[in-house]
Amino acid sequence: MITVLVISIIVILIVLALSVLTIGKGYSYKHTVDPIDPLPEDEEKKEEPKK
Repeated sequence: MITVLVISIIVILIVLALSVLTIGKGYSYKHTVDPIDPLPEDEEKKEEPKK
């Protein structure tokens, strides 16, 4: 009975450690945004009258 308790506590601690590591890695990830592509010339001409 005591061996089952010890093994269960070890498994719980391993799962807790992996969860903390995963959350920490997620928060440290650097998110980036792609720059906006310029409009082609024909679309720029269409946009001018709307101003």
